[in-house]
Amino acid sequence: MPINKSMNYTGIVKIKYFTFASKNNPFKLECGKTLNQVTLAYEIYGNAKNIDKTILIQHALSGDAHAGGRYSPEDKKPGWWDAMIGPGKTFDTDKYYIICINVIGGCQGSTGPGSINPDTGKPYGSSFPLLTIRDMVNAQVELINHLGVDKILTVVGGSMGGMLTLRWAADYPDRVISAIPIATASKHSAMPIAFYEVGRQAIITDPNWNGGNYYEKETPAMGLAIARMIAHITYLSDESMHNKFARRLQDSSKNYQFSFETEFQIESYLHYQGTAFVSRFDANSYLIITKAMDYFDLSYGYKNLAETFSEVKSKFLVVSFSSDWHYPPKESKEIVTALRMNDVDVTYSEINSSHGHDAFLIEFKKLGSLLSGFLNNLEKEISDV
Repeated sequence: MPINKSMNYTGIVKIKYFTFASKNNPFKLECGKTLNQVTLAYEIYGNAKNIDKTILIQHALSGDAHAGGRYSPEDKKPGWWDAMIGPGKTFDTDKYYIICINVIGGCQGSTGPGSINPDTGKPYGSSFPLLTIRDMVNAQVELINHLGVDKILTVVGGSMGGMLTLRWAADYPDRVISAIPIATASKHSAMPIAFYEVGRQAIITDPNWNGGNYYEKETPAMGLAIARMIAHITYLSDESMHNKFARRLQDSSKNYQFSFETEFQIESYLHYQGTAFVSRFDANSYLIITKAMDYFDLSYGYKNLAETFSEVKSKFLVVSFSSDWHYPPKESKEIVTALRMNDVDVTYSEINSSHGHDAFLIEFKKLGSLLSGFLNNLEKEISDV
C-alpha cells in the first residue's frame, strides 16, 4: 500500500555502493588473506548538512543496510529499524546524518561469497576468506572516510551490530563520541557457538552445498532453512513462545495425527521463518558471518576486558533485555564493569521484556525513549563544552 504521508516516515531511500581496494592496494584481513576489490552497500538517511552529527547504525546477523524507509511508494516493507528512523523519531533525520552499511561477507550488496571474484569472473564460493568483526569494521572505515566523516556522534547496533559497535569504540577511540551496544556481548560464550555450529553443519551437510560452490546449481536451501530455524529459537524466549503459540495445533478441530507432518503452530512458524530466510540470504554468507561472530572476543590479545577499554573515549549506553538468553544481561553487565574500571562514562539499562533477544527489533517504544534521552543529553553536553 502507498505510504501515508500524514505520518512521520523515513521516506523513499536508495541503496548506494562504494568500491575500494585493488591488486596494488588490497584490503588486508586478519586471517592473513586479502581482497583485491571490496564493495560496500549502504544507505543514508538525513541530510549531509548534519554530517557533524553522524550516526552509524549497525545491523545484526540476518540484517542489511536497509534500516529505514522504503524503496518506492508501493513498497510494503520498510527497513528493519524504520520505527526508529525518520523525522521526529529516535534517529531524527532532520537532526542527524545516518548511515547503515551491509557488512563484508554479507549478501545484500556488499562483497561476500556470492560476489564475483574480479580475478576469475566467477563467484568466490569456497575461496572467500574467513572474516572477523574487526575486518567488517575496518571496511566500514574506508567508506566513512570516503563520505568525509571525521568523527561519529554515535555508533549503535543490536546483537552482531553491538559487536561492531564495541569494536569501533575500542579500535577507533578518537573517532567515536558515543557508543550504544544493545543486546550483545564482548565475546561469544560456548552456548551461541554451539547453536551456530549446529546451524553451520546443517548447511555443510546439505548435498547441494557442494563445498560452497553451488551458485550455478541448486542451492542448499534445506540446510540454510534448518540453520535459521535453530538460530531463531535462541532469539525468542520461553514466555514469548508460550504466549504466542503454547501447544496450540494448526487445526484445533483435529486431534493428534500421529505423523511427522507439521501439527503444532510453533512448528509451522519455524518452517515459515526458515523458508522466508532462504529467499533473501546466502548460505555461504551465513557460514562466514556466524564464524566471525564466534571468533569475536574483544579482550583477545589483552590481559582482560578492562584493558581492552583502556583507550576508549566514548560515552556509553549499554542496553540489555531481561528475557534475552542468547546474550543475557549478565554479559552486558560485564561490559559495563570493564568500562567503569577505566572511568568511562557509561549508563546501563536492562529493559523488562518478554520478547527475548529479538526485543531490540520489537520494543521500539521502550528502546526509542531510552535512546532519545541519551542522544538529547549527549548533544546538550557537547553544546555546553
